[in-house]
Amino acid sequence: MAAPTILLIGTADTKSDEMLYLASVLESAGAIPAIMDVGVLGDPPFEPQYSKHDVAGAIGMSNQDIIDLGDENRAMVRQAAGAARLAGQLAGDNRIHGMLAIGGSMATDLALDVAEVLPLGFPKFIVSTVAFSSILPPERISPDVMMILWAGGLYGLNSVCRTVLSQAAGAVVGACKSVELPAQQKPLIGMTSLGKSTLKYMVRLKPEIEKRGYELAVFHTTGMGGRAMEALATKKKLAAVLDFSLIEVSNHRHGSVISAGSNRLEAAGAAGVPQIVAPGGVTLVDFRTWADVPPRFADREVHTHNRLIACAKLTSEERVESARCIAEKLMKATGPTAFIMPLQGIDEWDRKGGPFHDPAGLAAFAAEIRNRVKPPVELAEVDAHINDAAFADCALEMLDRWIADGKVTSVR
Repeated sequence: MAAPTILLIGTADTKSDEMLYLASVLESAGAIPAIMDVGVLGDPPFEPQYSKHDVAGAIGMSNQDIIDLGDENRAMVRQAAGAARLAGQLAGDNRIHGMLAIGGSMATDLALDVAEVLPLGFPKFIVSTVAFSSILPPERISPDVMMILWAGGLYGLNSVCRTVLSQAAGAVVGACKSVELPAQQKPLIGMTSLGKSTLKYMVRLKPEIEKRGYELAVFHTTGMGGRAMEALATKKKLAAVLDFSLIEVSNHRHGSVISAGSNRLEAAGAAGVPQIVAPGGVTLVDFRTWADVPPRFADREVHTHNRLIACAKLTSEERVESARCIAEKLMKATGPTAFIMPLQGIDEWDRKGGPFHDPAGLAAFAAEIRNRVKPPVELAEVDAHINDAAFADCALEMLDRWIADGKVTSVR
């Protein structure tokens, strides 16, 4: 891409110096800046390509309508809706090729909404005073958004913030010029998993799925991985979902910060995307190794996976609660849905002799699934471990049947 157009988002009345500086860096890097003013009250000292009036008009309001809301939060929520709709239209019309937003907590809140509507793979960068902050909930973070802390730049330009801003501008231009957007030459199947030390089924399934003419993308369920797959499912970019690692669901249910949000395991069902589901990883709960062990898990054996993630074994009661949560989500699905229950284990660490071996807990989980998962959701029980060939074979047999029945798009 010779000269990508970058949508530059910010409150142009209060951040005019910073936005004009960013525009100059974008131009020097070979891009075309297109400024979107998302301010509400003031007027910028320059003419943006997309004014605050254009932003309000995108949702059928006037700038005065937004002002008349009389509350800055309500006003910015509506402004965010307008910015997101306008940005989505511009991206859909191929009039912009990347997004760069700048701001404090208010503009970051808005920028997250804009990033969410842009396609996976569309370069999106946020310069924020709250980048990487714990106040950002996982369900608000677009899975491929890039962020950098706006250090030293809350009020006015200086040498510190110029360094940050120039990096951000160069990063988004470089991304636009280098990105290889999904070609979608083959139907794409999304699969979730953890690393091969705990869940191994993708090793057997990947070549088999590719033999059938599909492309397989495996998403790492450590928070944002599940979000990425669900973003694709929401936009119906997936021919099917093989959601075999549900630890993000149980993590969220039991208060872990290693979460993909409250709506994990709901996107495919809401979009009608065919989904085959299994409970990989729902033997444990994750937490941060470098922080104190949460009090409720203090008396349990802790397995330290690495310096970032540690985990503790779920009790039978917590597994039943997880099963109930999973079943409730599946029963809301609008498309073909099935659940495969491996009766001999759902994580490499829960095999006999492993740190999470718990036959009673596994049986309690399976019983709750059996009681809660009802037609039209299909339930299949496999007398094998999730990492055994028999589990992968069951999944393939089900997938083949759904392809033959027309539930999953055929490539033949």
